[in-house]
Amino acid sequence: MEEAEIEKMAKTLSMREKLEQREHQFLSKYASFSDNSMGRDVYEDPCDLRPIYQRDRDRILHSKAFRRLKHKTQVFLAPEGDHYRTRLTHTLEVSQNARTIARALRLNEDLTEAIALGHDLGHTPFGHAGERALNSICPEGFEHHLQSIRVVELLENHGRGLNLTKEVRDGIVNHQTNGVPKTLEGKIVRLSDKIAYINHDIDDAIRGHIISEEDIPTEFTDVLGHSSRERLNRIIHDIVSCSEDKDDILMSPEIEKAMFGMRKYMFYSVYTNPKAKGEEQKAETMLKYLFEYYSKNFELLPEEYFNMIKMKEEKEARAVCDYIAGMTDRYAVAKFNEIAIPRFWSVY
Repeated sequence: MEEAEIEKMAKTLSMREKLEQREHQFLSKYASFSDNSMGRDVYEDPCDLRPIYQRDRDRILHSKAFRRLKHKTQVFLAPEGDHYRTRLTHTLEVSQNARTIARALRLNEDLTEAIALGHDLGHTPFGHAGERALNSICPEGFEHHLQSIRVVELLENHGRGLNLTKEVRDGIVNHQTNGVPKTLEGKIVRLSDKIAYINHDIDDAIRGHIISEEDIPTEFTDVLGHSSRERLNRIIHDIVSCSEDKDDILMSPEIEKAMFGMRKYMFYSVYTNPKAKGEEQKAETMLKYLFEYYSKNFELLPEEYFNMIKMKEEKEARAVCDYIAGMTDRYAVAKFNEIAIPRFWSVY
């Protein structure tokens, strides 16, 4: 084809098509290309500006579920301080780590970011304490990664969902430790989630005087580093070095062993520490109370959840679970106070 014909053709392409062409020029052959997506369950005309994964990223960012993450617990319930992580700041840190790795490996940043921003949309109030409470009382059980998919496929947008691509949904549902994402971008997010929470939970635990840097076993810090900055730098560089020009996302055995060893250390020293977790039983009791109350009075659910029962024939318990899982920490407390505590008590 003559150069003039190529130039003429380029002028007729939309901005989206030009960006899709650019992906094929610059991304790795192992990347997920936007114009090769498996698409959405419900067909939509393409955007003239944004490739398909960028459009998914924007939908997640503008969703109500995403905004609610700012008032959901990450690890510490109602900490006294402004600098502790929330579920939203955790999500943003996962996204940043994942984008850094994706860019270095020349993989699709838009897909990576969409998965990262959506991976915890289904998380409960009060973090994993809320997840345990709902899992113990919901007849169908509860797992936040499955709830995240439910949010984007059904609950958002007045029961219509966000109609995201199959690749984004695959990455969201497979972000947990035993998940197996189908794309390299999904595999990056799966690892970035662990990298983020291990390091920022250590930072928050040190801030809360639960542990000190010196308490962390040297068998881990000698390999990964003696500060969050050192550890993030070493782990991310290791992943990039081990994964470059490969059809997989890998870590060196030494770094992987140390990182997951540190994760195990966090479970017994922080995640089950009474000082950090002393209020969790109260949170679990409160959510169980709310579940039982709305299960007996499901007609008091907000209209969008009540309609899930009447219009879409969802089970009552499922709709109640959806409502409670979507609550922020402070909204759950407010509803509990409204329902369970006589009004005149609140003036004392």
